[in-house]
Amino acid sequence: MEFRTKNYYQVKTTVKYENKDISSSTETKFLGLIIGETLSWNQHIVPQSTLRTIYYAHVLSILSYAIIFWGRSSSANELLILQKKAVRIITGSRVRESCREAFKNMQIMTLYSQYIFSLILFTVKNKHLFTPNNEIHKYKTRDNTNLHLSTVNINQIL
Repeated sequence: MEFRTKNYYQVKTTVKYENKDISSSTETKFLGLIIGETLSWNQHIVPQSTLRTIYYAHVLSILSYAIIFWGRSSSANELLILQKKAVRIITGSRVRESCREAFKNMQIMTLYSQYIFSLILFTVKNKHLFTPNNEIHKYKTRDNTNLHLSTVNINQIL
């Protein structure tokens, strides 16, 4: 292998050993590392599709676990900041750059969007736990088909 700089013009060199031409290569594997002719580490950079898969497998699974219970907690904003860091790493964005387009392009929901989506899924799957307003009263209001929000007084429970 002939090492060169990135801007070095390709020069055809031939190496012979015992009157036989030795073929040149652009990269070689040594101790698990791929060494290229320009000594760059581009072969070791993980593609964005793989990073996105890792995000879904590890980050999203942790973020979405029981999110309907803790999604409005005070620490949710800290988790959103960590989620943005992960998206910036995946997309190669700068620290001060907005992540809005990155979330859209990668089709990843923000933590708060995931929270709302999880609440909607829970409500749709558990309609039997909720009562529509038209069963509470018979008035024809514009909200009579909405779900009735029960009020809970914690002092009465204790």
